[in-house]
Amino acid sequence: MTEKERNNLVKERTLKRFRYSTDQAIEKPFNWKQMLRLFRYMKPYAKTLLPLAIFGMLLATAVRLIAPMLIGSYALDNIIDYQNVNFLWLMVGILSVLYLFHWLGNVIRIYYMNKVGQYIIFDLRKALFDHIQKLSHRFFDQRSAGSILVRITNDVNSLQDLFTNGVINLLMDLIMLFGIIVLLFMISPELTLAIMVVLPLMFFISTKLRRNIRRSWQDVRIKQSMINSHLNESIQGIRVTQSYTQEKENIGFFKKMNQENFEAWRNATQKNALFRPFVEMSGAIGTAVLLWYGVFLIQSGSISIGDFVAFAIYIGMFWEPISRLGQVYNQLLVGMASSERIFEFLDERPSVPEKEKAKQLKHIDGKIQFENVEFAYDEERKALKGINLTMDAGSTVALVGHTGSGKTTIVNLITRFYDPTKGRVTIDGHDLRDITLDSLREKVSIVLQDTFIFSGTIMDNIRFGRPDATNEEVVEAAKTVGAHKFITQLKNGYDTEVEERGNVLSVGERQLLSFARALLADPQILILDEATASIDTETEQVIQEALRRLLHGRTAIMIAHRLSTIREADNIIVLEQGNIIEQGNHDELMKQKGEYYSLVKAQFKVLDAG
Repeated sequence: MTEKERNNLVKERTLKRFRYSTDQAIEKPFNWKQMLRLFRYMKPYAKTLLPLAIFGMLLATAVRLIAPMLIGSYALDNIIDYQNVNFLWLMVGILSVLYLFHWLGNVIRIYYMNKVGQYIIFDLRKALFDHIQKLSHRFFDQRSAGSILVRITNDVNSLQDLFTNGVINLLMDLIMLFGIIVLLFMISPELTLAIMVVLPLMFFISTKLRRNIRRSWQDVRIKQSMINSHLNESIQGIRVTQSYTQEKENIGFFKKMNQENFEAWRNATQKNALFRPFVEMSGAIGTAVLLWYGVFLIQSGSISIGDFVAFAIYIGMFWEPISRLGQVYNQLLVGMASSERIFEFLDERPSVPEKEKAKQLKHIDGKIQFENVEFAYDEERKALKGINLTMDAGSTVALVGHTGSGKTTIVNLITRFYDPTKGRVTIDGHDLRDITLDSLREKVSIVLQDTFIFSGTIMDNIRFGRPDATNEEVVEAAKTVGAHKFITQLKNGYDTEVEERGNVLSVGERQLLSFARALLADPQILILDEATASIDTETEQVIQEALRRLLHGRTAIMIAHRLSTIREADNIIVLEQGNIIEQGNHDELMKQKGEYYSLVKAQFKVLDAG
């Protein structure tokens, strides 16, 4: 295989990975129920801001409907018949006042509708973010961060025009159309019917276009989601990319996605642009009918010149809202594509639901039991296979075993990130499914191997698990885990700003902060998931000494591949392929000379060889 063929193969595989790891098209027919659900976000403003916007719209619309009748049927005919110059100046004054009211109405409409639109976007984005915060881990396992990000930002932003302009314009144009049609029939029913013959053609063509337009905008949203997913992975994995010198390939991937996004936008906007030419074509045909048939009616005495002028002005006004309605419909299509994606998330239910009458878990001793627990992340592979396990209150329990043996799954079930497929998990006899999630997780702190540090100060990061903690309590927690020394050596100490993920700190320093964060929360149950894996031996000795004091009276669950860290555990659980094969303390398991004995011997051989 040549170098060029190899690069093309890599690109194709990577693009396929991004394409199928992000959003897929949501095939639903356009329906007004979906849009009405979206419009319910206007309800909080239906008695305050919205009436003022509607008042401004009605004022401006009323002036526009009255003015042509005054100019043509009333003023022009009177001036022609009676040559009354004073009457002309009177009409100029009246029309000036009317158009002043028209300007005022538009100012009121635009101001208050923009306020309504901004409030709705604020409420919608807040509702979406709040809902996502409550979803279970399975939801995040199945979606990339970029695809979630694009829905909270781009999809919500795309609804802004619909709420600030589209909704009120739709109402205004419908009132305008109805008013114009009534006035046209009042002036000349014959001429009105002759011109309206072009409308069925226009509606037939717009109906044919709408499905393609909706799909085009949905395709735009999917392409944007793909770009966001790729950007997120590229930024998070920039060190790996540069380490393997894959910058050119990464640039090529982004270029391809950017091109697809560009093509999707161009396709959607081209289809949108078809509406206006069709409206203009219909207007041209209507104007031709007006001139041909209108002159005939004037000659026959059926209508006056003033009526004809008023009719012509109304016809010019008639095609304007028709054209805008096409644009509003396009906004509705964009809104439909975005709302489908937004409501897909809002309709997502947590895979770990909370019962309506769930109990608050107050003080606990910390006794944990697994009763015939089975769990599977998917239908093909069981992570736990009917295990029974008791962790006594105040004891330190270690979970050991090869990768994929079920250690992290046990921790995920204790914190109720997932629910058992079969069986139950209890704390002090309480089934976790009967307890509120907040009260459970307030009693449990977890320290992961991959520590996440938020943007902000060192102080803020330690205080994250207990926002009401005092500065003195934060410092004391840091001292206890041995983090105080390195923090005070930083330029601004506890007020040092750290960027997202804490990249300015070493791996060991980030883990020390995570320890301080967990211990400040003062949990009854403390979980350490490979928490000391990246800490040097000297620092580990400091932490082990701190843990001896801090774990007293707490239930502690430790996952560790470095077996020297769990020698003093009260109970060591050895797992293999979702089953418990051994348990006991270090001395008991070493005497058995089983799997744990083999693991310890193998690890010491590696250390001796090193």
